[in-house]
This record gives sequence, C-alpha cells and structure tokens, in this order.
Amino acid sequence: MKRGQLYAFVTGIFFLSLSILGFIPQLQHPINAIEVHNGLEIQLGYLFGLFPTNPVLNTVYAIVGILGLVSSIGLGGSRFYGRGLFQFFGVLAFLGSLEPTNTFFGFMPLFGSNAVLYGLMSVVSFYFGFIDSPGLLEIAVEPPENAIAIEK
Repeated sequence: MKRGQLYAFVTGIFFLSLSILGFIPQLQHPINAIEVHNGLEIQLGYLFGLFPTNPVLNTVYAIVGILGLVSSIGLGGSRFYGRGLFQFFGVLAFLGSLEPTNTFFGFMPLFGSNAVLYGLMSVVSFYFGFIDSPGLLEIAVEPPENAIAIEK
C-alpha cells in the first residue's frame, strides 16, 4: 500500500468515525441560540464540545469517508480522492471563514474549528493528491503483494 492509498484509507476512517459519532446525541453539546442564524429547524450541537455538527454535515462526512475507503483500493483512485478533497475542503474552509456563508446558507455549520479542520485537510490533501506520487521505477520494482515466487 502506497502512502497516498494509506492517506485515503485513514481519511476515510476518520470521517466515517466523525459521521457515526456525530449522530450520537450524548456526545454533543448544545449550541447557543445566538450562534445559529439559519431558518431551518435542524438539530445543531458541538461534537466533543469542539466541532459544530448537524445531521446534514454528518451525512457529508459519511460520504467523504466511504469515498476514502473505496478510493484507497488503487493508487490512481487515491490520488484522485486527494485532489478532490483539496478542492472540496478548500471551498468549505473559505466559506466557513466568511460570515454570510459560515452555515452554508443554513444547511450545515462550517464555522469555528470546522473551518480550521477543513483548511488543514485541504493542505494535506494537496500534498497527497498532487505532490506525493511514486515514480514509475518505484512502482515497477515492487512485486505485487499476492505474487508467488517461482524457483528455477
């Protein structure tokens, strides 16, 4: 497993875990009414008292996590996943840092520590999507994991 594939796998596990834990109400702390400026009646809370979350955001995390697990199967898919996460989380970090769009127009909270998390994920995803790529010689020299040695 290459580093890009490992990154996609670990990222998938991380976001799938955030999604599952976000649906557990005992792990959420309520958000003050002053902080929420949306017209929708969506359950909001801080996961572990740190990350603002709601069911829509938990669903997005689940999709990102499942895509990470699926893309970790191949090297090309994991690089494509890294490139996609760079763009996706870059946009979310930018929207989360602006006051009018920090709740994604009332659907999911992008403000606070979520914006910081998205910025960090965007930078790391840029590295694994665009910079860290094994050379052809490195790929060609390694035998497949399921190869059987043939003796002469």
